[in-house]
Amino acid sequence: MAGKIGRSGGARTGAGRPAIPPVLLPESPVNQTPLDFMLSVMRDGAADQRVRLDAAKAAAQYMHLKKGDGGKKDALQAAAQKVATGKFAPRPPPRLVTISNLLEK
Repeated sequence: MAGKIGRSGGARTGAGRPAIPPVLLPESPVNQTPLDFMLSVMRDGAADQRVRLDAAKAAAQYMHLKKGDGGKKDALQAAAQKVATGKFAPRPPPRLVTISNLLEK
């Protein structure tokens, strides 16, 4: 075939990757948030297990804080505010008095 004119090159039947069937997702109402949609896909028993797992992974980011999201700085700031009461509370600023106020008394 390679040596015959007009018989080489071009598309061949059966070549290439096999087609993957499309994943059918449940219809969502117009006023539904993306998080609600992901949760409904995750809870849908008729959906493919792979799709449900992907939806659960995506929704988990918005449901639970990671340790890094709270941060060390936020924890230190909260601890500092808790300690800064009573004996260690910041002192009030000095009272500003003018000389004319002192002379009048």
